[in-house]
Amino acid sequence: MGITLRGVTDADLPVFFAQMNDPEGIRMAAFTAKDPSDSAHFQAHWARIRQDPAVIVRTAVDDGGEIVGHASVFGPPEGREVTYWIGRQHWGRGAATAALRELLDLAPERPLHARAAADNLGSIRVLEKCGFVVTGNERDFANGRGEEVDELLFALPD
Repeated sequence: MGITLRGVTDADLPVFFAQMNDPEGIRMAAFTAKDPSDSAHFQAHWARIRQDPAVIVRTAVDDGGEIVGHASVFGPPEGREVTYWIGRQHWGRGAATAALRELLDLAPERPLHARAAADNLGSIRVLEKCGFVVTGNERDFANGRGEEVDELLFALPD
């Protein structure tokens, strides 16, 4: 699947909001907002990250121009982290891997870090395909599941 990253527009936000409220997507991501359906919180979050010059955030679109999700890099210089969200209808087609590879070209600093629920095999595979290696694990409360969940920590080395 061909993926292009472009700047986030206001028109993208309703698509992101719908994707991030998909029950299966929430379960897989696990570590989500306390209440993903809180539109005011969602809008404030996106306004904040879009205004932060330290955050690289892009909309992922397929060859037909359809929004498939988003990807970003955030955090302090010593702990920059990648994150991405791909709409469920695009899972299993290489969209997340393609989007992350494009994002890595925009963020040349290394190391970069990532996290994934330990049972989110799709996301783990995406990270590994892009060169990330497991560096540890944690257990923390996951809003998306309402319980503590094991999480793998990753790094993309120099």
